[in-house]
Amino acid sequence: MIEFVVGDLTEQRVDAIVNSANTSLLGGGGVDGAIHRAGGPEILAECRLLGGCDTGDAKATTAGRLPARWVIHAVGPVWQGGEAGEAELLSSAHRRSLEVARDLGARTVAFPAISCGIYGYPPELAAPVAMEAVRLFEAEFETITFVFLDGALREVFARAGRR
Repeated sequence: MIEFVVGDLTEQRVDAIVNSANTSLLGGGGVDGAIHRAGGPEILAECRLLGGCDTGDAKATTAGRLPARWVIHAVGPVWQGGEAGEAELLSSAHRRSLEVARDLGARTVAFPAISCGIYGYPPELAAPVAMEAVRLFEAEFETITFVFLDGALREVFARAGRR
């Protein structure tokens, strides 16, 4: 089942939360910064051992003080107008996140709107890409939840999820 909720990603009681990370995996702003702050220094210490992450890929760490068991650090693309392979990279970030979650044994996963913040990916274009990617894995998980800070962004993704 795919769900769409307004809330705080760092408070989700799921097996794994997905972090909208940068390629260094060493923290940043937005969702990434919130996860590192709420989860504590254990997450950053583990990230330092991973050697970064390519755009479109994902790597996992423990979740530190978060209620989740794992954080899956997914690197989405920076929006460059849509002609630089952004859709495939965004799709890949979602698919790789769920492959990593599945390999860890996670049954419940929570996502943010990857690349829709400071990376500038238009939500109306990102949502259908994200939905197409996660639908491939829907049967392998109890729930895949998309968590948003505001209702307007939630509605954009929920609309794409109804198609």
